[in-house]
Amino acid sequence: MYGIVMAGGLSSRMGRNKLRLSIHGDGGPDMLERTVGLLKGCTDDVFVSCRDPEDALPFQSIPDEVDRQGPFGGVYSVLRRLRKPVLVLSCDLPFMDRATLSRLLAARAARERGTIMTTYRQEETGFIEALVSVYEPACLPWFELAWEKGIRKFSMVIPEGLRTHVPYSRSEALPFFNINYPADFEIARRLAALMRMKEEREGTLEGEEETF
Repeated sequence: MYGIVMAGGLSSRMGRNKLRLSIHGDGGPDMLERTVGLLKGCTDDVFVSCRDPEDALPFQSIPDEVDRQGPFGGVYSVLRRLRKPVLVLSCDLPFMDRATLSRLLAARAARERGTIMTTYRQEETGFIEALVSVYEPACLPWFELAWEKGIRKFSMVIPEGLRTHVPYSRSEALPFFNINYPADFEIARRLAALMRMKEEREGTLEGEEETF
């Protein structure tokens, strides 16, 4: 299985390139580096889906074959190029973690025969996380049909009966928090700082307990 970092957006709502942003004030990895690292831990190889290969450097990339088609164009291009199962992950999810990806892969391994897409679905809204999903090679004909019909919405590309859904609730939604606007980035930075403070405090308390 190949890991695919979805990084073909224009970042127009953000006003600057999201790939090189970091929510950590300590010089931690940027969004692209972090997402590549997550996928390397659970796939055989990783590619960056992008408009321009230079955007993905120093990582290997698969440029979009069709321009201005959004994430649909990226996944379509990847399936055409690789013809293998792909674990797709958006680059703008600063709190995505290994456990969430492992749960997705476990569901894919246990999926019903004949299903070709494994994806998270929020229980309260029915919204599917198309950019945190596994697409099998058998998805390609459905993407080609969608291309011909002008369909770009993922929930309409792969029929519901061909999808395996992994449910999650709003209380479990942090890994799916994505950065689109400057306000989102600021929220993520503050939340990350609070999480680091909590970890440091818990580490201090553990150290104090060990001294007694």
